[in-house]
Amino acid sequence: MKRSIKRFFSLAIILGLIASPLLLAAPAAAGDLSAAIDQAITDGKIEKNAEPGFLGIPGAPGVNYIVGLLWAIWVGWIFSTVGAFGGIMAGVGHITIFGLGDYAKGFGKDYPLNKTLTDSIRVSNQWLVGISALISSTNYYRMGRLVAPLGICLAIGGVGGSWLVPDLTAGKVSLKAYIGYFGLIVLLLGFMLLRETTAAGQAKRKKAKEAAAAFEKKAKEGGDTGQGVKVVQGSWVLMFTALAVVVASALWANLGGGAKWVAYLLALVGWGMTFFLGTIRFTFFGVDFEFKAFIPMLGGVFIAALASFLGIGGGFLFVPFLTSVAGLPMFLVAGTSALVVLVGMIVSIFSYMVGKGVPVHWGFIGAELIGIFIGSMIGPRTSKYIPDKWLKIIFIVLAFYVGIRYTTKGFLGYSIVPPF
Repeated sequence: MKRSIKRFFSLAIILGLIASPLLLAAPAAAGDLSAAIDQAITDGKIEKNAEPGFLGIPGAPGVNYIVGLLWAIWVGWIFSTVGAFGGIMAGVGHITIFGLGDYAKGFGKDYPLNKTLTDSIRVSNQWLVGISALISSTNYYRMGRLVAPLGICLAIGGVGGSWLVPDLTAGKVSLKAYIGYFGLIVLLLGFMLLRETTAAGQAKRKKAKEAAAAFEKKAKEGGDTGQGVKVVQGSWVLMFTALAVVVASALWANLGGGAKWVAYLLALVGWGMTFFLGTIRFTFFGVDFEFKAFIPMLGGVFIAALASFLGIGGGFLFVPFLTSVAGLPMFLVAGTSALVVLVGMIVSIFSYMVGKGVPVHWGFIGAELIGIFIGSMIGPRTSKYIPDKWLKIIFIVLAFYVGIRYTTKGFLGYSIVPPF
């Protein structure tokens, strides 16, 4: 029964992520893009006979498939290694390296082609992160380094929170009012994780340190994953049912049209089911871990709410939660975070491409996905040779990058690090 559920879940993920957006969204996307281009030509903002670039738009920046592939290898590697920063790094590539951000801004904030380009960049980022999350979570699961119940409970909160909280607070919260403070929070997270690398910080994480030491020893000896994650308490059926309910709430909210109360009800039911899951226990290399299912669910709601306001994946917020609150060693964090991000990306890609008809540059995305595949296959295989402490340091460096970017953007009006 358990194996059948897992196979069904895996098949649904693959089909939902790859087939549905591609087959259902293409006609609508082509029509909307064509209308936006025609309007820009009529308004004299682009030259009709200019050489086609990104998305076939006359005069748009061209995209180098080789550079895209190489950058995607880096994106896939860093995301699959630390479980975060994939969306941000993908955005740096699309917005800054390929110049798509400045090109979109040139049309003006509310111009149709600006919106089309912005949404296309966002969905392109999500495709890269989604495929990396799919490959990473699959690899980590096979290696016994993915805490599926923890990831699922975070996703239950995250999927519902990603649409419900912004929907209830739309127009009531000013992004400019707190984006700088958000950057300061990320910097604080970086300092907190930096402290965890010290002797004093390690002493407070006895179980994580013990499990990490056992894993590192086995990795050096070339051992297998026989002592990887083993769930000893928890209902798979109830977890997957709750996840299916909140995914249904997100799809209803984005695609269902009227009767929004149905989506609200589904989200609340899915969240409520986690309180009946009770305590979930698992072992990793002989060390016992346990958590109350509703705690990561609530954490997922909070993280998804912040991520939705900022238009990012939220992986860099899941990682501190998994290390500091859940007390996991970094060797379990990347795969677990990838599973959470994967579920969110499936819902988001489907909603954007099917619900809103957002177009993507399939040739360019195809080249990048090859790079994502390469990087995401390398990451899980190289991370086991990187000490737990250094995996955390890699994350800390990137946390300072994100923190500095949002802090300066919020208080100065621009970022001092790319994308500016």
